Amino acid sequence: MKKITAIVIVAIFVTSIISISSTTDQFADAGSRKKIHFTQTITSSQDPGQGHQNHQLALILSPNDGTLYDGSMTFTSSEPVQIVVLHEINSQDAKGQPTWTVDGNSIYGLSLIDLDEKSGSFEFTGSALALHSPTSKKFTTTVSVDGWIRGQPTEVIMQKIELEKEEPVSLIARTNVPATIPMHKGIYEGSQVLYIITDGSDEDYTKTLSEKQEWNVELSTVILNVPEEALQKLFIFKNGIKGDGIYGFQDEVFSSTPSQESQYSALNSVIEVTWKNGQKEIVFESSTDIIAANESGRIEFNETGIVLNTPQIIWPDGQMKIRDDTEIIDEISYSGGQIVEINEEELTVTFVAHRGWGPDGKTIYYIVTDATPSGPAETMGVVSSPSSANLIINSAAVDLFQFKNGIKGTGPLGFQPGIAAAALGDENYSPMWRIYLVEWNDEESAKILETKSDIDSFRADDLLTVSIARPMNSDHIVNCPFIDPFQ
Repeated sequence: MKKITAIVIVAIFVTSIISISSTTDQFADAGSRKKIHFTQTITSSQDPGQGHQNHQLALILSPNDGTLYDGSMTFTSSEPVQIVVLHEINSQDAKGQPTWTVDGNSIYGLSLIDLDEKSGSFEFTGSALALHSPTSKKFTTTVSVDGWIRGQPTEVIMQKIELEKEEPVSLIARTNVPATIPMHKGIYEGSQVLYIITDGSDEDYTKTLSEKQEWNVELSTVILNVPEEALQKLFIFKNGIKGDGIYGFQDEVFSSTPSQESQYSALNSVIEVTWKNGQKEIVFESSTDIIAANESGRIEFNETGIVLNTPQIIWPDGQMKIRDDTEIIDEISYSGGQIVEINEEELTVTFVAHRGWGPDGKTIYYIVTDATPSGPAETMGVVSSPSSANLIINSAAVDLFQFKNGIKGTGPLGFQPGIAAAALGDENYSPMWRIYLVEWNDEESAKILETKSDIDSFRADDLLTVSIARPMNSDHIVNCPFIDPFQ
């Protein structure tokens, strides 16, 4: 809970001179009046008055039953401000005039002098004195007051009343849902690999794969720009020994797995393999054997130029982490794994699909399969893929904005869900995301943002800061394929 502190001045009758614990406050007794003169620097806080929750207030002389202040004030402020003078009235006397109240019971008449200046002098008479800003941006002010406190009682004691308010929370439905995706069998060095296909660079190819696996393979033409050092090879067979491969022949063969961490990439350059007539067909078990057979003239390669995103789920000596808490709820943590079930018999894997916003504010869902550097990958329970760092300034990666403060929510850092710079169907959509961090300069002014233009607008107004994420002082890329979990 956040707390707004209002200074309340309570008067108690005494006949001697008293001293208040404040740096420069001084009081001189004068019978039924007390002299007050001080200089003080104050930082504003959220205005506790009803209807003023998005405003800032620097309280100088606090409201107090039966007490009247009069005198003069000189101030300087970091932002243009208004002068507020409150007047003690009965609720039945309000009769349409401007009022100010915290609880709806104690009501004050409101005089608002709209100087809209950063400095000035003013003579006042009233039950309270403050400086006010109609914006949510904090300001700092130094004030000098010279005047009198009139009425009974005549001793002023500083007390604090803490007014509690609920911390704002993002309330979005179905922020995390299950996404059950078909797996395929592959081979690495004679052992089985289970993998998924989420994205492809060629429209016809993605349509064919979508029909074969009965799950949408999304089109991402920009992954054609992935540099060679961020790709591995995937060998797909067009003929030969019958099997469970994409074209009905032997299983696909990978050139690396996550165990070869420095070489592994979920992004694969597709090489189609065709047996030549008259050759004795076998089941290849490694990329080395396939390359040797091509060099000896037994098979032909078709280097398609197509790139597929094929994250591996199980490989010869490892697998992606399964969460300990397998119930998917809105408040589920990003840490501890992204998978709740791997069904090897049915060849399916169930991911946690996280909700966010596309650039235009439309809902998107994404899964997380691998990342670089190793720290975030380990925290999220996904594969470490150092080769993805080669995409940090490449057009094959797109910007994804995550919030590091502001409105509490279900984003990866505990605040509102993220906003992507592209969505499915956009020309620049990619499953590879370059992460930016959004930070509100004044957290109390935070709002729910839903579009890329929201971020740009608030950034232009200097209300938030956007910076590229560099965990472990390293380039940060995350493989977050966008999917439709309800297909």
